[in-house]
Amino acid sequence: MNEKLQNIFQQQTIMIIDGSMSTALEQRGADLNDRLWTARVLAEKPDLIRQVHKAYFQAGADCGITASYQATIPGLIDAGYTEAQAEDILARSVRLFCEARAEWWAEEGQADRRPWPLCLAAVGPYGAYLADGSEYRGNYGISDETLQSFHRRRMEVLWEAGPDLLLIETVPSLREAMLCADLAEELGADYWISFSCRDQAHINEGDLIEECARKLSIGHPRLQMLGVNCTDPRYITGLIHELRKGTDLPIAVYPNSGDRYDPTTKTWKRLGTEKAFGTFALSYMKAGATAVGGCCTTVEPHIRQITEARRKFLNAE
Repeated sequence: MNEKLQNIFQQQTIMIIDGSMSTALEQRGADLNDRLWTARVLAEKPDLIRQVHKAYFQAGADCGITASYQATIPGLIDAGYTEAQAEDILARSVRLFCEARAEWWAEEGQADRRPWPLCLAAVGPYGAYLADGSEYRGNYGISDETLQSFHRRRMEVLWEAGPDLLLIETVPSLREAMLCADLAEELGADYWISFSCRDQAHINEGDLIEECARKLSIGHPRLQMLGVNCTDPRYITGLIHELRKGTDLPIAVYPNSGDRYDPTTKTWKRLGTEKAFGTFALSYMKAGATAVGGCCTTVEPHIRQITEARRKFLNAE
């Protein structure tokens, strides 16, 4: 296991992942009505990104996800940046995280004896680049060569920037997950893979998540964790049980707050759930998740709820 990841598990037992970058940026006045989404803020208002990272550390996060989910080299070039500028924006996402981490650590983290947070460099799926909701469907209709070319250089740039792990997230497709895993292995990068799921057993393209876990657990020695994100919180407990059937790797989950995304309007519809987010989080820990956080529409109060859920979980053991 990655030594830094292992240290957090030894100190905290359950690792707390941060929350949504997009929702937190919107709360700070950012306009995300753009094909680049959070990558536009990364390029033009980097201090807002730094603020969000620090806020999540203050809320209790033991690790955080860089603002590179929507930052792709083709997408940035399409938006008018040069290739060199696009690569610098990608690397900037890691630098901003590291700057925020160092500031928070000096201000309070070290004194509070908190673990040094892990930097997870976000690698979003090809569907995020399309900006049409394809990360919730998969079935892109492109060749393996095109998909590999899309991911390779971005993963290289992010890894060279110095994160602790690559986080290949919101993946709707086993094919894409396997391809990205192979690229990470070639890079010598430690990584984890997180799927987006349609129900309690299937990823969004339709494969059983148990089978995805089984296939990825073979021949990928640098794979550190498997999990689920950007998925209805009501599905997560079942998905943890299915993942556990296929792997002995640690399981990480960070669902949405319960709202549903409309790819046509590019908005989230508030549905509401019968449980508080912290109650969901506690159930995930009881089901066997070793890392818990939040994805779209979750913010600092959700992470504080997870922190409290961990306290309850550990006190009950």
